[in-house]
Amino acid sequence: MGILDGKRILVSGVLTDASIAFSVAKLAQEEGAKVVLTGFGRLSLVERIAQRLPEPPPVVELDVQNTEHLDTLADRVGEHIDGLDGVLHSIGFAPQTALGGNFLNTTWEDVSTAVHVSTFSFKSLAVACLPLMKEGGAVVGLDFDATKAWPVYDWMGVAKAGLESCSRYLARDLAKHGIRVNLVAAGPLRTMAARSIPGFAEFEDTWPARAPLGWDLADTLPTAKACVALMSDWFPATTGEIVHVDGGVHAMGG
Repeated sequence: MGILDGKRILVSGVLTDASIAFSVAKLAQEEGAKVVLTGFGRLSLVERIAQRLPEPPPVVELDVQNTEHLDTLADRVGEHIDGLDGVLHSIGFAPQTALGGNFLNTTWEDVSTAVHVSTFSFKSLAVACLPLMKEGGAVVGLDFDATKAWPVYDWMGVAKAGLESCSRYLARDLAKHGIRVNLVAAGPLRTMAARSIPGFAEFEDTWPARAPLGWDLADTLPTAKACVALMSDWFPATTGEIVHVDGGVHAMGG
């Protein structure tokens, strides 16, 4: 028996088999969960990636900026499973003009896109899934430490700071439904999302050297393990928390 035996898990944000979300979906299945994926844009690509999981799951279309998609999500997911015990929010996007050292010149239109997709969608997804979480459960989001101003991260860093605040308010308001809300702040990983950040090589060059435990930029499994653990029954009294999976960099000075 795995730690998610009998659990029903929704995983968003699977883009490739190198994504954190894919690793979470794979590990969740290995730990006994039934998984449903959401996909955005090229749904056929997500469906092909889903075939690489141990048990190919159904894929439901979700654009978190589309009100109709959100309003009908519970019904559409409910066609495949009779409820949810866990939700992974692995959704983030910022236009190129909001990244790469362009902080002072980014327009509000581009900032609003970053905040809508990367921050507000955490609340939107949780609320959309609420009708399926009648027995409580866990919502977990993917974060990148927002306590510092990182090189090239710019407005995505601001969006992640908002995500961290949003998670605390969600933890407060969803507790009455028996739902825990936590974030996993991962170190930099060579995902498609990371490659879209201009200057990402700065993280690649310095992070492994700064991490007291070391850091493998290609290994998504430690982050996936944290997400799966938080969606299990092993953290029954933990909510509003940020679990750092970054080799220890967040705790180091200099």
